[in-house]
Amino acid sequence: MANPIRFTPAPIDPKLELQKRVDAAPVEHAEALLVAWDVLQSAHDKGLLDALQGMIDAKDTIAGKVAEYAKLPEGIAGIRNLLTAAKILTELDPEVLEKLSRAIRDASEEQRKETTPPSLWQIAKRAMSEDGRRGLSFATLLLTGFGRGMKR
Repeated sequence: MANPIRFTPAPIDPKLELQKRVDAAPVEHAEALLVAWDVLQSAHDKGLLDALQGMIDAKDTIAGKVAEYAKLPEGIAGIRNLLTAAKILTELDPEVLEKLSRAIRDASEEQRKETTPPSLWQIAKRAMSEDGRRGLSFATLLLTGFGRGMKR
């Protein structure tokens, strides 16, 4: 019959392992450490670290004020609005949002170029174009949704 091989793993000292990693860090992460030190120095130069230290020191006061305002009706409404706005943002398609952003920028540029306000006929022509009708359709869908939501 075969004899079992006795194996006893060498004891591992977690502190020694951490020290090895710390000793190797400057070599392995030199560039990242330099960038982190630059960021830290910039934060110090701009007073951000002092502000952060002040916030840490005043954490009880800050938490008390936040709790005080959060229990007010305005605070509750504000938190609910913030959560609803976050929900709306997560439901938006990034491509549609990008197109909307581009359309707003283009419309702003065109509006700046106008020396006089457009006539009603020019506005009607814009509204009757294919793109204008597409935009009006979207706007009326939004208005319809708002109206549906306002029913009591």
